[in-house]
Amino acid sequence: MGTTQPTDQQRSADHRERRRELLEAADRVVLRDGPGASMNAIAAEAGITKPILYRHFGDKGGLYAALAKRHTDALLASLRAALDAPAERRERVEATLDTYLAAIEARPQVYRFLMHPSEAPSPGEQGFDVGLHSAPLLRRLGEELATVIEERVDLGPESAELARVWGHGIVGMMHAAGDWWLGERPCPREQLVRSLADLLWGRLAAAGNRVGGPGF
Repeated sequence: MGTTQPTDQQRSADHRERRRELLEAADRVVLRDGPGASMNAIAAEAGITKPILYRHFGDKGGLYAALAKRHTDALLASLRAALDAPAERRERVEATLDTYLAAIEARPQVYRFLMHPSEAPSPGEQGFDVGLHSAPLLRRLGEELATVIEERVDLGPESAELARVWGHGIVGMMHAAGDWWLGERPCPREQLVRSLADLLWGRLAAAGNRVGGPGF
């Protein structure tokens, strides 16, 4: 006898699709409101009530974490593409820096939502602990870049440790310089890219490619 009850697999697929739709609604509100985006506004944009939004994400922190993963995944894919491009090492370094800066320039409200959560939350909502939420995002970028460096560059007997130092150091530099630049716009993006690449270039230019690796 047939049944119309959805299977666990169908329910899981429906849940993922619903979360995707809600995250797209949240993105639209963040693009409009930046760090001031509220759960009320996101629920209204999605055409649901706030309790339903909480059911999917738990609280504003849970929604933030889901949005952070969504945007970090996309940024990492773009950075990997820049690192894999068929070009000289210096060109790929500049392309990677430019990819990061272009991403935050293209969607500054999203960047500010992720890195500068509002200190004046909407009534009835808690604000973000900036360090609690943004530090893991930067840590993930640093670990990913460290993996790329270790795979590609021969840094000697302490390669693994040095790759992590470089990975987190480069991400910290990109974040701090990009944050300052986005706020003040003291120079064109191309000039900032060249200046940051100059800062990185000394030891990186001298290091050889790791034997058997994809090269850098």
